[in-house]
Amino acid sequence: MNQPFHAFISSVQNDRVKGWASLLDKKNRDKTGQFLIEGVHLILEAFKSSAAVRTVIYDDDRGLPKELSDIAESPEGLDAEWIRAARPVMAKCSDTDTPPPVFAVVDKLPDRTDELFREGSLVVVLDGVRDPGNVGTIIRSADAVGADAVLLGKGSVDLYNPKVVRSTMGSLFHLPIVEADLLQMLPQAGDRGIKLVGTSLRADHSCYGYDWKQPTWLLMGNESNGLSASVRELMDESVIIPMRGEAESLNVAMATTVLLFEAARQRQM
Repeated sequence: MNQPFHAFISSVQNDRVKGWASLLDKKNRDKTGQFLIEGVHLILEAFKSSAAVRTVIYDDDRGLPKELSDIAESPEGLDAEWIRAARPVMAKCSDTDTPPPVFAVVDKLPDRTDELFREGSLVVVLDGVRDPGNVGTIIRSADAVGADAVLLGKGSVDLYNPKVVRSTMGSLFHLPIVEADLLQMLPQAGDRGIKLVGTSLRADHSCYGYDWKQPTWLLMGNESNGLSASVRELMDESVIIPMRGEAESLNVAMATTVLLFEAARQRQM
C-alpha cells in the first residue's frame, strides 16, 4: 500500500478529529448515526459483514496494519476513506489508556426487527443490563451458539458504547441486535406462540429439564435487580441453573451463556 496517497492529520484541533472523538458519546452517535470501532480484528469483521465503513484512521508512526492492506485496495476498501493520523489524534478518539493502531467510523447497523420472529427462534432479551462487558459477552455467546438475535430493552447499555463494541469481538456484525421497548415487543412474541422464559430462584423448571427446542425468547435482567416487574408479568415460564457449590449466583453473562449452550445442546448444536 502506498501510504502517502492517504491524507495525514496531525492536530487534535482538526474539525474531523473533533467529530470522530464526539462519537465516544451516545448523544453524538445517535445524532450522526455512526459509531467507532477499534483494532484490526473489528475492522476486518466489519468489512467481511459488508457494514458501512466510512473512514479508516491509522497511526502514521506504525503504518497501515498489513492485515488491512489488501482490504484497502479491494472494492470494499475503495468505498472507505483512509487517513493517516498522529499519535495524539489516535489517543483523542479512544477511551482506552493505550491508543489503538487503527480505528474506523462505521454507520450504525440496519434495523433487523423482523428477524426476531423467525420460525423456531431463539432470542436473548436483555432487560436493563447495564454493564458493557456483560452485554458484549452475551452477544458473543449468542453468536457462538447460533442464536437468532439479541434484543436490548430500554435501560440496557447502548449497543454502540465503545466498551460493548470491543467486548463483542466482532459478534455484533454476525447476528441481528435490536434495541427496542420490551413492553411493545414481548406481547408481539407471545402472540406468535413464542415462549418468554426468564430465570428465578423459585423457578418452574431446571434449565436442563426445560424444552428449549420450542420457539423461545430468553429474558435476562439487570445485574442487581433482575427482571423488572413489568417484564416478569409477561414471562410464561421460569428456569433455574442448579448449582452444587456454595456460590449464591452467577453473573448475568455467565448465566446467559450456560442457558444458551443448554438450548443449543437440545437443538443439536
